[in-house]
Amino acid sequence: MAKADWKKVPGFEFKDIIYEKRPGVARITINRPEAYNAFTTDTQLELIKALEDVADDARVGVVVLTGAGEKAFSTGGDAKEAAAGYRSGMLERDSRVKTLIREMPKPVIAAVNGYAIGGGHTYHVLCDLSIASENAVFGQVGPAVGSFDAGMSCLDLMMVVGEKRAREIWYLCHRYTAKEALEMGLVNKVVPADKLEDEVDKWCDEILEKSPGAIAGLKASFNAATTYMRGLEIMSFQYMWKYYATEEAEHWKQSFWQKKKPEWQRFRRKELYPGVYEEEEEEKA
Repeated sequence: MAKADWKKVPGFEFKDIIYEKRPGVARITINRPEAYNAFTTDTQLELIKALEDVADDARVGVVVLTGAGEKAFSTGGDAKEAAAGYRSGMLERDSRVKTLIREMPKPVIAAVNGYAIGGGHTYHVLCDLSIASENAVFGQVGPAVGSFDAGMSCLDLMMVVGEKRAREIWYLCHRYTAKEALEMGLVNKVVPADKLEDEVDKWCDEILEKSPGAIAGLKASFNAATTYMRGLEIMSFQYMWKYYATEEAEHWKQSFWQKKKPEWQRFRRKELYPGVYEEEEEEKA
């Protein structure tokens, strides 16, 4: 399907995303290529508005989520916003984006055109299908920057790639190539970068030929086994806010931005041997 067939959706004036439709298909593009399509809380609000609209549009049978440019699908939360502190509503908006992707009664296809890291990696995992370009790179960053995700990002990933591999992805924060992602079942197909849009359009057109009621029923059935994740994620917010306020979280965040190795012994010994680290500091003084 030629690019000219896409038309911006009237009535929506977005700054951080591009919202387009063609017959039967909607495409939402995170449009912050200068920041590797990292999203801010404002970006999340725009995503919510577009996802809510497309979820309710009976004329649309498939949704495509992608990033602008050729370097990134999304690299998660914006570094500048994170360095300045987490803004009010960030976790709630993030959960709403993920819930809409996962629960709308139509397939969402992630067109992964480069880096899918952190929150961007989570969004692609939650999509029903993922098609990646050969230059795509996948991975999580939470424990490396003083953060984590206790809800869908862990549990849905575990359902996709298995528990051992999911733990590896989160604990070690490694990077994985498109080929490795395909081998572990993290994506459905890998194609050359210049063929990504054509391949995604092909999959969209094939899905449109199928019964929308049957597709909606199948999506609900697939989600039925893990519906509890939504409640668990909401509950985990309270712990996450408390964690973000700790010295530990701030230390890892600052170490990452300043490109320094974290002083991990401090926090291990404080936790396991109360008073020992403080006594050593007093002796040095």
